[in-house]
Amino acid sequence: MPQARPLLLAALLTLLGGCAANAPTAPTAATATPVPSAAGQTAAGKTEVLWLGQAATRITTPGGKVIVIDPWLTGNPKTPAPFKQLQALGKVDLILVTHAHGDHLGDAPALAKMHNAPIYNGGGMGQTLVSLGMVPANLSQRFGKSGTVTPFGANGPKITAVHAEHSSELVWKNPSSGKDEVHYGGEPVGYIIEMENGFRIWHMGDTGLFADMRLVAQLYKPDVVLIPIGGHFTMGPREAAIAVREWIRPRYAIPIHYLTSPMLRGTPAEFTAALGATETTRVIVPEPGQKVDF
Repeated sequence: MPQARPLLLAALLTLLGGCAANAPTAPTAATATPVPSAAGQTAAGKTEVLWLGQAATRITTPGGKVIVIDPWLTGNPKTPAPFKQLQALGKVDLILVTHAHGDHLGDAPALAKMHNAPIYNGGGMGQTLVSLGMVPANLSQRFGKSGTVTPFGANGPKITAVHAEHSSELVWKNPSSGKDEVHYGGEPVGYIIEMENGFRIWHMGDTGLFADMRLVAQLYKPDVVLIPIGGHFTMGPREAAIAVREWIRPRYAIPIHYLTSPMLRGTPAEFTAALGATETTRVIVPEPGQKVDF
C-alpha cells in the first residue's frame, strides 16, 4: 500500500526522535592540553568543570562564581605543572573541603588567604583550622550534613552537605616542635552544588559504598557525579559502578581519586566495564587539567 509508506516513515522518525531526547547528550570537552584558562568566562547557561587530579576540582558556575573543591595541588602527582602555581587557578570565590586528609585539605588554607575566599566545611573541621592558626576565623564557615547554604545570596549557587563513608583526621606539623600532630578533622562529607540554572553536581569526596546514596539521589537529583574509584580507601570500580547504575543514575559520571598512589589501583576502564551498558549515564574521563562544559 504505497499510501501507507509516508505515514510509517513519519512514525518511525518520531519514535527515534523521542529516544534521542531521553538519552544524555554529550557535554563539550575542552582540549586535553593541561593549560590554565581564565575562570569566569563560562558561556551563559554553562557550567565548567576543571578536574586537576585526585579530588581537586574547579567549578565555574553559569553566573561566573568559582568554587574550588579539595585543592590538593602543589603536592599532587597528577596535577599538571602549571596548576602547581596556585595563581594559575585564577580567581577563587569559595572553597569546599570534603574532609581533613592532606590529599583533600591540601592547599585550601593558602588559597583562602590568597583570595580572601572562605572555606566552607559541612563536617565540623572549621574550628580546628582556626584553633591551629591555619586560617583566620572569618575564612572558616561551618554548616552540617543536610544543611544548605547560599554563600552568594538567594539567587546564587546552593550548596548542601551530604553523608560520606570515610574518616577525617587532620595531621598538622607543630611549628614549635617540628613534629606531626593529629587533630580532630570533623566528619567526611560530600557536596551537592546546585548552579544558578538548576544544574546539579554531586562531588562525593572520599567515600565507601552506602545504601543511602539512593536517598541522596532521590532528594537532590544530581546531573553529574564526581565519584571515587581508586579503591583501598574508597570505593573501587565495582562499588562505584553499583552506586551509579543501581542508586544514583546521573546523566554523567566522572571518575576521580585514582592512580595517585600505588594503593589507588582502580581505573576508569575498570569502572566503565563494571558499569556496563546503560541508557541513563554517560561516563566522562577527563585528563587532569582538562575542562568539561555542561
